[in-house]
Amino acid sequence: MSVAISRAVETILPADVLAADPVARARALVPHIAAAAPLIEATRELPPELLAMLHEARMFRTLMPRAFGGEEISPQAYVQMMIHIASADASTAWCVGQASGCSMAAAYMEPEAAQAIWGAPNAALAWGTVGPDQIAQVVDGGYRVTGTWPFASGGRHATWFGGHCRVRERDGSMRMTAEGTPYERTMIFPRSSISMVDRWQVMGLRGTGSDTYSVTDLFVPEAFAVRRDRDDERRPHGESTLYQFTTTHLYASGFAGVALGIARGMLDAFVELAGEKTPTSTSRMLRDSPVLQSGLAWAEGKWRAARAGLVSVLTETYEHVNAGGSMTTDQKVAIRLASTFAIHQAKEVADFAWTEAGATAIFLTQPFERRFRDIHAV
Repeated sequence: MSVAISRAVETILPADVLAADPVARARALVPHIAAAAPLIEATRELPPELLAMLHEARMFRTLMPRAFGGEEISPQAYVQMMIHIASADASTAWCVGQASGCSMAAAYMEPEAAQAIWGAPNAALAWGTVGPDQIAQVVDGGYRVTGTWPFASGGRHATWFGGHCRVRERDGSMRMTAEGTPYERTMIFPRSSISMVDRWQVMGLRGTGSDTYSVTDLFVPEAFAVRRDRDDERRPHGESTLYQFTTTHLYASGFAGVALGIARGMLDAFVELAGEKTPTSTSRMLRDSPVLQSGLAWAEGKWRAARAGLVSVLTETYEHVNAGGSMTTDQKVAIRLASTFAIHQAKEVADFAWTEAGATAIFLTQPFERRFRDIHAV
């Protein structure tokens, strides 16, 4: 990181904010993320200057164990942080959310391996989706890994990559779980080990750079193979309250935060537009329409209810687990339900803002078109 960038971040984010409040840090970064949004859209990746700020503000480390320089913030605080980031740019928030979820893998690793992956100040891990043809062959000391993974969000700035694999035993049989399903482990390897193909030509979330990467017959030591979210494989540093939530819980909640942030950005932009625009064939400003006022009230209510529902479920579950309880099936279902509901409500709010903005919304110079594509990509 350059001295200029470091000094800029210090000026933007006082030391007390950096030390204590990730939500405040995210809020302070909003103007800088918003300013970078057109470049992010054009290049389909986060620019180095913005990445430096995000790393300095520890946005990629909020879900990491404290043992490795992380913060282990609560899921409810994490969602509110994500809403702020996404209100400025959804791709930035998506990359932060993806890398943050990946960083939870540190809770299941030996300290030496976790330090190797996340020890650098600009460390970020990315991984793609699970598929049937990604194989880790058991060998002495680890695995020989071959596979191709799409949707590596944040892969253009990632320093390490993970690959979810099915495990093949030495005798050629596939390892199975006690429930009779294929056993999977996530293999983690440095960026230098992969080959990447640019396949991210998409409608929305362009700036995530979610390309496709491959490895062939790559040796991965056992210490860099992770079985995520399994109680029987937790490490001592992965037993805090946060890690009673699975990565799936945090991905669902975080991406709901992205959707809510996009909707917030669109709704705020529409309110500003309504105070300036007089529609064609009328002398009344948009803001003075009773029909518009009613629709805006409904949209605002939907957004607030969706956010409150998600934050409430996460808070109640966190407090229950923090008091020593085990997460119940009902609580797990409630997290997924609140996350999915929030995403769909956010889409309805964004669609309202898009529709009511009229022809103004279709111009690239306006703050609606990119967000409209992004919310539907989410």
